[in-house]
Amino acid sequence: MTDELKIYCKNSNEYIDIDGGDTLLDVYETLKSRIGDGVLCARVNNKARDLRYRVFQPKHVEFLGIDSDDGFRAYVNSLCMILYKAINDLYPGKRLMVNQSISGGYYCTFKHEKTPITAANIKAIKNRMQEIVAEDIPFVHRERLTTDVIDMMDKQGLRDKVRLLKTSKEMYSEYYKLGDLADSYDSPLVPSTGYIKVFNLVSYNDGMLLLAPDRNDPSQPAKQVEMKKMMKAYSDYIDFNVIVKVGDAGELNNVIINHQVPMLVNVAEALHNKMFARMAEEIAKRYRKGGARVVLIAGPSSSGKTTSSKRLSIQLITNYLKPKLISLDNYFVPRVDTPLDENGEYDYESIYALDLDLLNKDLNALLNGEEVPMPTYNFTTGEREFRGETLKLEENSVLILEGLHGLNPELTAQIPDEKKYRVFVSAMSTLNIDDHNWVSTADNRLIRRIVRDSKYRSIFAQETIARWPSVRRGEVKWIEPFQENADAMFNSSLIFELAAIKDQAMALLRQVPVNAPEYGEAYRLMKLLQNFESLSEYELPTTSLLREFLGGSSFHY
Repeated sequence: MTDELKIYCKNSNEYIDIDGGDTLLDVYETLKSRIGDGVLCARVNNKARDLRYRVFQPKHVEFLGIDSDDGFRAYVNSLCMILYKAINDLYPGKRLMVNQSISGGYYCTFKHEKTPITAANIKAIKNRMQEIVAEDIPFVHRERLTTDVIDMMDKQGLRDKVRLLKTSKEMYSEYYKLGDLADSYDSPLVPSTGYIKVFNLVSYNDGMLLLAPDRNDPSQPAKQVEMKKMMKAYSDYIDFNVIVKVGDAGELNNVIINHQVPMLVNVAEALHNKMFARMAEEIAKRYRKGGARVVLIAGPSSSGKTTSSKRLSIQLITNYLKPKLISLDNYFVPRVDTPLDENGEYDYESIYALDLDLLNKDLNALLNGEEVPMPTYNFTTGEREFRGETLKLEENSVLILEGLHGLNPELTAQIPDEKKYRVFVSAMSTLNIDDHNWVSTADNRLIRRIVRDSKYRSIFAQETIARWPSVRRGEVKWIEPFQENADAMFNSSLIFELAAIKDQAMALLRQVPVNAPEYGEAYRLMKLLQNFESLSEYELPTTSLLREFLGGSSFHY
């Protein structure tokens, strides 16, 4: 016998009588006429759940479609499991590897295989995926003893998941079944394969690009965007992962458990040094031919631009150049003149938040050998100030400008292109959770920003999370379209960084109130971080780029 209970539905702003044990899908069917079609998952007490979740107690429920981040993740991960099943059906023994989001989709390969995936393979896989969608097979959520799940994954040859589960401290683990196939994902899945109407699978590099629906027009698959430079930077780091034999969370956890961290840290930091040295040598070479007088370092929030500028400066000095740093933050227009975003809030991500005329005037004067009074932006008053600081370029001086918009041609429109050297910095994590679950670049940077905002700006995690969607919209509009303009791509991620930042980030995320709208995102990030063993920050050198966020850097910020 079931007890009558009520849930509160945020979508319709009403209490709903239900029977204990009803699924969210049952509840949605009774509300469908009032809240509309297209629901993929839900937030229950601010935690993302699939629609087959059963309700036994009073809950706060919000049904979500593909226009929400949780809904989109549910769609993409369901699509990935369909891809996994299609490959398993057609090519038993092949190991699907789903990598970082790039070029408008998700880069997929067959793990440990050097031979490119052929067009015939891709066509066959796509056709099988469409058949699986047409069969409308349910995604069945299960939870079992972790030891039993390890057994199951081992029988399917998912050694990456076995590694991770063996380092788990959880007694029970969750997974999904699609037919006879088991898999685990970092978000809920949709109820059945029939929900996945829109996708594409195309040839890309030596693998495939899995294209989910376009976020702006979900009736169409996203379009492939050519990103050769970004792909090259990403592939280089994947090759590095193979060399150090750390490609997923389970492998990193084993390094930490077996006390092999110092070598991994030293090698990863050495790779960063090598990249900075290579850029500095190229800048010096161009400088001596009359170019590269202005170095522009750009990238999205929390990509590590500031430390990158400082470490690049050190390498420039070893090439007998004298770097002079200018922060674009000091060229903000007065706050009253700052453009507003669609929500009526100050849009500091907009290029028009900067005084472009003054910036170009000062740059031209400096390149002409003049002494220029340098502005300072007072973030408290929102006004530009001149405090008597001046700058004049000496012989062999190079200007370094660090900020969001360095690659946008409009930023330095009055400076000849041959005088510029452009660097794009992004934290493209190449470390997967496992073969089918990746760490998104945006998540990597958000975790960095949460820690930095708390440590240096006295901003709580809840506020940082609340602000993040606006930050991301600004990046998509103002930064991403220009990243392929770069002369050099620098991947600022470190293979061990989520393990090193885990303890500080978890402590801050736990402070987000359970009843706050931001709790769902905090909970998701905590689940992500729980995949990793903790690595002591004392293992990191004081020059590490990660110190910009963790603290303890030998650089002054």
